[in-house]
Amino acid sequence: MTELVLSIFDPNTLLPHRAGIAGLALALSAIAPTDAPMQWEVTEDAVKLSWEGSDLKAIQWLLEQTYQIKRGLLVAPALNLDEQGCFTFNQGMLSSFLQHGQQKSFVEDPNKPKQGKKKFYKTQMLNFMIEPDSPEISVSYTLLNSCYYTEAAKLAKDFSSGKPEVKTQILPGLEECFVNGSYKESASNFLALLFLPLACGYYQLPALNGKSRSAIVIPEIQNLKVWVKLRQKLPSKVYANFGSPYGKFRASSAGEAALRFLLDERQLDDSLLFKVNYCEVYQLGSQPWNGNQSFIKQAVYRVPLKDDALSLYRIAYQNLKPRLRSRQDGEGTWLAESKVLAWISDNLIADKAWYSGFFEFRKATTIYPEDRRGLVVMTEHLNADEQVLFDAVQGAFSAFLRDQIQQAQKQGRSLDYGQVTDKVIYRLQRPSTQQEFATALVDFLSQFRSKAARAAGPQIFWWIHQESNWRKARDLTLLAIATYKGKTKEETVLEQDLTAETANVL
Repeated sequence: MTELVLSIFDPNTLLPHRAGIAGLALALSAIAPTDAPMQWEVTEDAVKLSWEGSDLKAIQWLLEQTYQIKRGLLVAPALNLDEQGCFTFNQGMLSSFLQHGQQKSFVEDPNKPKQGKKKFYKTQMLNFMIEPDSPEISVSYTLLNSCYYTEAAKLAKDFSSGKPEVKTQILPGLEECFVNGSYKESASNFLALLFLPLACGYYQLPALNGKSRSAIVIPEIQNLKVWVKLRQKLPSKVYANFGSPYGKFRASSAGEAALRFLLDERQLDDSLLFKVNYCEVYQLGSQPWNGNQSFIKQAVYRVPLKDDALSLYRIAYQNLKPRLRSRQDGEGTWLAESKVLAWISDNLIADKAWYSGFFEFRKATTIYPEDRRGLVVMTEHLNADEQVLFDAVQGAFSAFLRDQIQQAQKQGRSLDYGQVTDKVIYRLQRPSTQQEFATALVDFLSQFRSKAARAAGPQIFWWIHQESNWRKARDLTLLAIATYKGKTKEETVLEQDLTAETANVL
C-alpha cells in the first residue's frame, strides 16, 4: 500500500508547491470517493493520499478526473466555471503553463488543405456580455485536442519513476534560462506542481511593442480546508459582484493583476483568520534568448495584502475599469485598459503613494477625459497632510484662473484654458532640484493667495524641505492642477471646455 502526505508546512516546499497542494485539495473536493482507486483525507495543513496496487493507475485516474478537454477547451471540473470562465482558464493556461508548442496539440481543420509544413486548425467564436445593455465582445480560440495536463498516463509514469523532471516551460519563472536544463523534483513536489494551475489567477496584459504579455498570480495559503471552501464560492459570488470572467481576465498591469486577485480573495471572506496574506505575481512576456516561448518570466512581485492599498485599488478600479471601444473598421468591440489604473496599481504594490511619479507619468502618457474623471475621484481620498498641500495649490490655481479670466474679459477675447493651464504646469514642473521647486511653489502660492493656504505654512514647509518629500510634493502639485474643477460660473464653462480638450491639455 502506498501512502503519501503533502504538507503546506513542509520545509522543502516553495510557494508554488504549497499552492499546488491547495489545488490538489480543491480537485479532490469535486471527486466522488465512491469506487475511487485511492483514499484521501484533507486536513488544515496537509493532503493525505493512499492506494493499493499500481502507482501509475492511481495517479493516472486522479489526473483524468482533474483535467479534461471539452469543446476544444482545457477545463477543470473542480473550478466549476461557466463558458466565459472556461475560456479564460484555457487562454490563461496557454499563455503560461502551456505556452510551449510541444505541450499542446490542436484540432486540424480538414476543410483546409495543408501547405507544406503549415497546418490549419479549427477555430471557434464566442460572444461575451461584459456589461448590461452594452455590445458583446466576440473572441475566437483554437480548438485544443490534447495538452501536457491531459496526458495522464505519461505524467503518472513520470511520477512513478521516482525522479521526475519539471521542464522550465511547465512552471514559468522556475529557471532563468532553458540552458540550465530540467528542474528535478521529489515525487511529492512533482505531484503538487501538477495541480498548481487550479490555485492560480490568470490575466491578459496589454501588449508591449507588439508583443503579447500575461500574468499568473500564486497565492499564499495557510489553511487548506478553509481555502477550498472559499474557492468554491468564487464563480458565483465574486463574478456576480465584479463583472464577467472575461472582463476580470484583462488586467492593465502585473501590479493590478495581483491587487485584483487579492481583492477577489477578500470578497470571499472578510475575516482575519486564515486569509491570504500575500501573493506572488509573475509577469510573462518574450525574452530575446528564447524564440520558442512567448511568455517567459520578465518580473516577479511579492504583494502583501494591505487593507489601505486594496481600498484605494477598489476605488481606482471602479472609476478606471476597462472600457468597451469600437474597432477602427467598425466591426465589433474590444476592451481598452486604462494606463492610469496600471500606474496607480504599480505604485500601490510598491508601497508608494498612489500618485507617486505623476510628474513623469503625465509627460509620457495621454490622459483621456474618462481617466481624468477617475483621477478626480481618487483625489477625494488623500490623507490629511496630502489634502493640505492639494487644497492650497488648487486654491492658488483658482485665484490665478480668475485673474486670467478678468484679463481676457478686459481684452474682449475668450480664454484659452489649455494655454493658461500649460503655463502653470510648466512653471511648476520645470524645477529639477528640491531648492528650485520649493522656490517656484512658494512664489506661486504667495503670488496667488487663497483661503486654503492660510495657516498651512508649517505643513507646506514640511513637504518641500525634506529630501524624501519634495518629489511627492511636485507630483501632488501637478495632480492638483490637472484635476482642478471650476467653482465659479465662468470656471464652470471652462471646466466643460476642459473635458472636451483634456487629451490635448494633459
